[in-house]
Amino acid sequence: MSTPPAADERPPKLLDFSQERIRVLHFTWIAFFMTFYVWFNMAPLTTTMLDSEEWLTEDMIKVLLICNVALTIPVRIVVGALVDRFGSRIVYSALMCLMAIPTVAFAFGNSFMQLVISRLVLGSIGAGFVIGIKMVAQWFPPKYIGRAEGFYGGWGNFGAAAAAMTLPWITLTVMDEWFGLDDDSWRWALAANAAVLFAYGVLYYFLVKDTPEGKELPKAKKTEPMMCSSYGDLAQYLVWSFPLVGALGLLAWRISDVDVNGKPFLSSTTLWVIYAALALIYVAHVIKTLHLNLPYLRRGVPEGEKYHWGSVAALNSTYFANFGAELAVVSMLPAFFETVFKPLTNDSGSPLVTATVAGVLAASFPFINLVARPLGGLLSDRMGRRKHTMLIYMFGITVGFVLMGFIGKWGPVVDGERSVLPTSATLWWVVISVGFALFASVFVQGGAGATFAIIPMVNKRMTGQIAGMAGAYGSIGGVVYLVVYSLVDAKTFFYILAGGALVSFTITLLMLREPERSFAESLDYEVTPAGHAGAEPSSTAEPAPQDT
Repeated sequence: MSTPPAADERPPKLLDFSQERIRVLHFTWIAFFMTFYVWFNMAPLTTTMLDSEEWLTEDMIKVLLICNVALTIPVRIVVGALVDRFGSRIVYSALMCLMAIPTVAFAFGNSFMQLVISRLVLGSIGAGFVIGIKMVAQWFPPKYIGRAEGFYGGWGNFGAAAAAMTLPWITLTVMDEWFGLDDDSWRWALAANAAVLFAYGVLYYFLVKDTPEGKELPKAKKTEPMMCSSYGDLAQYLVWSFPLVGALGLLAWRISDVDVNGKPFLSSTTLWVIYAALALIYVAHVIKTLHLNLPYLRRGVPEGEKYHWGSVAALNSTYFANFGAELAVVSMLPAFFETVFKPLTNDSGSPLVTATVAGVLAASFPFINLVARPLGGLLSDRMGRRKHTMLIYMFGITVGFVLMGFIGKWGPVVDGERSVLPTSATLWWVVISVGFALFASVFVQGGAGATFAIIPMVNKRMTGQIAGMAGAYGSIGGVVYLVVYSLVDAKTFFYILAGGALVSFTITLLMLREPERSFAESLDYEVTPAGHAGAEPSSTAEPAPQDT
């Protein structure tokens, strides 16, 4: 009689809860879902907050929305290092439990400064995404890693859309109509978020394990900067580290002149203090990195610890160009559809594309994430060469945003700004335009899935740090693109997004290497030193997986 396959060798089936790894996958995407739900719980309630609190202004809301993403960039780096040091289970649980505190503080804040501080701290919850990348990687072999990471990312990321769809109802119907909380309804809705987040943080610790039975979790000896395999890699790491603080400087510059109670939010003196502090942080990072890496390189890097840092750089660029673009487009697309199609009216002269209609049309862009991101991981598993899959997606993003650039045409300059009009003033053009957006979205979301189908195989020991850095570059992309959008018209903006994807395509073509044993069927694989975790697969490499 044949022996049944071990649990980690059976083909994974999404609803086969007899497999522990499937249960871990579901528990982990729910954790990601929870963190993104709470991270984006303010945007759907901004109008309610303004109506309820007379002292709040629209400019204050703008500052709070920017504060919401500010600390996500550095915290993703820190959390990535903590995951490599302590494992995903304890870090995910701790993050959810700790972030319940600023959620409550924001919910019941009674001054603008209280809201700013609590929202800055709460922005750290956006780092939750990178924690699960290593957790999933420990449970699925390379053969299935793309689809597993894609499912984790796609369904977890839907937490942001779920918050937009449910929080207004929870606030206005449950808290106000059912419980009669009136102007405090939004506060109790957010407090309920905190309670559920804390409870799941406790549950997660007891529901999952970091690794399957008998498999040892590779851990870093201490939390520290990335270790590099060569002096050239070290130079690249320091160069690619600068945008991590540079983006925070860009954010500070962007909000410095926002008017709050008749004054700029940040004075010029405060702004320069922030610049100086960020410069010192970067210098300190360089000094610590050199202090650790130079002796390590002089001693000679053990063959088993070498990896190709150019692959890290390439994946930073792809996540900048796909997830960064997603953050920016989701933020501007509803207003873009409403504005560009304003000339389209019915017989009574009313616009066909109202704010509500524009919101529904724009929602198709993030909603497709449920399918497109897992599909990106699945295709990375199936196509036999992960680098080729990545290149196809980045080229598709380029084409998609070029097509979105054709949705509108440049119109006259109005109040010093170039207006954008519909290329064709027909209802059919609205349908075609949504098709262009969906085409771009499939490649944007799928490209994100393909990115994290590769990351766990670059260097197993530092998966958390690599995922953290790539994740931070996604947030940097969102910051940079949104600042650019505030300076140009929408048509030009889409072409800039296409240009960013094309630059990433070039970087990927030149720098990304196919991870060795990219389709291994066993969890007990090690990246061999022959290719420094990045050589092209040899003739003995496993074939692409078949249908499961």
